[in-house]
Amino acid sequence: MQFVDEAHIVVEAGRGGNGVVSFRREKYIPFGGPNGGDGGDGGSVIFVADLNLNTLVDFRFTKRFKAQNGQAGMGNQKTGRAGEDLIVAVPVGTRVFDENTQELIGDLTEHEQRLVVAQGGRHGLGNVHFKSSTNRTPRQHTLGEDGETRELRLEMAVLADVGLLGMPNAGKSSLIGAVSAARPKVADYPFTTLYPNLGVVRVSPENSFVIADIPGLIEGAAEGAGLGVQFLKHLSRTGLLLHIVDVAPIDESDPVTSFKTVEAELGKFSEELAGKERWLVLNKIDLLPADDAKARCDEIVAAIGWEGEVHAISAAERTHTETLMQQIGWRLIARKAALHAEQAEQVAQAAERGDA
Repeated sequence: MQFVDEAHIVVEAGRGGNGVVSFRREKYIPFGGPNGGDGGDGGSVIFVADLNLNTLVDFRFTKRFKAQNGQAGMGNQKTGRAGEDLIVAVPVGTRVFDENTQELIGDLTEHEQRLVVAQGGRHGLGNVHFKSSTNRTPRQHTLGEDGETRELRLEMAVLADVGLLGMPNAGKSSLIGAVSAARPKVADYPFTTLYPNLGVVRVSPENSFVIADIPGLIEGAAEGAGLGVQFLKHLSRTGLLLHIVDVAPIDESDPVTSFKTVEAELGKFSEELAGKERWLVLNKIDLLPADDAKARCDEIVAAIGWEGEVHAISAAERTHTETLMQQIGWRLIARKAALHAEQAEQVAQAAERGDA
């Protein structure tokens, strides 16, 4: 299926129905009072997150979504029928922005989460509401209000615990294929990954996490070069980044330069993203003799000046990949425990302030 992670659409809520002017007309009651009913409310446009969807491709072909108008009121104080809401399914992970103001309207991160993106117009009032002791035959009524019309930009960001980043052909697809059931395309030419691949890594029956393979970055990605700029935003949801570096590139490029190129693009795109926890993963050690591989890895780490977590692996041969995944699993568990503790402390502090 073609992956589409951004779409531009227009949503239009229904107009509210008009109130009406009407009077009772019954036998023996020639001058009946007002009985004009209210109109019905216009339908709203509502997005609902659906785990069964994984692309915004449907919005490439359908650009306008309109909810139903409310019906006008009727005599005998009958209210017009409300317009039906228009329910639009979107993938989990969809962010909704107002195209004109760039305001983030909502972020749909859970299955069946709902978001009203265009509110239906309010109904008009019938003349029955305007009767009084001094106005026994009111001819006033109000019109239904227009529903909201909005130009929206939809962005889909994959939901993953761990994101892989690196230059094209660094071995990201090979790694996700080695540690999960995902089967991304692997080849010896750049940009074999054209859209994010997700895989579930099961460290134990009780411990699993989602890993995302993001298309490779090249110099200038943050300004639009290559494919990576389309997918950098997917990394924003991840808790941990694995920076994959090829220690023995076929094109004889410098791994240190490759690392710095990707790091620079990460910082240009988002300071928040650049500040995320990141581990250095030196891949393809199977292409070098064991002693040479260790020396090469030490040389790269020293040249980069890296002081964080380092792992040397071979995704193709699955060397040390299991150990890497186990350590990631434990790190994510510790991160969640720390987050829960922090939230509990915030709740306790809020309670104390309330008591004070």
